[in-house]
Amino acid sequence: MTDKLTDAERSDHIDPLLENDWQMVDGRDAIHKTFIFRNFVEAFGFMTRAAMWAEKLNHHPEWSNVYKTVEVTLTTHDADGLSALDAKLAKRMDALAGG
Repeated sequence: MTDKLTDAERSDHIDPLLENDWQMVDGRDAIHKTFIFRNFVEAFGFMTRAAMWAEKLNHHPEWSNVYKTVEVTLTTHDADGLSALDAKLAKRMDALAGG
């Protein structure tokens, strides 16, 4: 089982993500980001590449896609909140999106 981040770990792992347009989700211990691409093909390509990393990490996002917009929410259900896996996948998604 993956452990929920401590306050110190949260400062190390989540705070930098908040500086890169991730946001805390109201009422949940989760982070959210909206990725906007030039078109559907780029958005779907991002989701395909991110899905490979999610599978490799065995950590799967809550996400949706409408045309060129991908909405992503990350949390670790087993930990009942944010874990290091969320930070790792968020950083990977930022890199895949070119950010």
